[in-house]
Amino acid sequence: MPNVFPTQSVDTLSEALGVLTAMITPALLLSASGTFVLSTSIRLGRVIDRVRAIADRMDDLMHRPDLEMLEERKAMLMDQMKLLSTRATVLQRAITVFYIASGLFVLTSVAIGLDALFNRGGLHWLPVALGISGAFCLLYGSLTLILEARSAVTGLRAEMRFLNRLVDNRQE
Repeated sequence: MPNVFPTQSVDTLSEALGVLTAMITPALLLSASGTFVLSTSIRLGRVIDRVRAIADRMDDLMHRPDLEMLEERKAMLMDQMKLLSTRATVLQRAITVFYIASGLFVLTSVAIGLDALFNRGGLHWLPVALGISGAFCLLYGSLTLILEARSAVTGLRAEMRFLNRLVDNRQE
């Protein structure tokens, strides 16, 4: 009886494993993108919580007209709100870029599989271009997070300077 299932040569199995290995590599970068999305989402949540806390403090200030340095307090809180608004915008941009990177890495994996399946010699550039694009998105998002972190520290320092002035004012 003839063998209806042709035996695979080692070369064919090796090529198949090579394709699978190549398809898994973007998954590692996808995992990195997911980690960035998670940490950036947490940072955005903290900014939102901080905005809500400042809004509560502003509301309290409105009901205490006799409080010392009232106008300075309001001005400091409004400055903090502006900074937090900018930070939220930057974080939203970073999350968007990390999601785009994730999509590009999924497309990279799919493109590798499709290229191997249909053996289209003219499409070998596509997975490479998609992978590089995803990597650039990760780089851009990372740089964006660095700028956001610097902005957070700037806001913290401004608040500390105000608190020092408040303490100095009470000691006089």
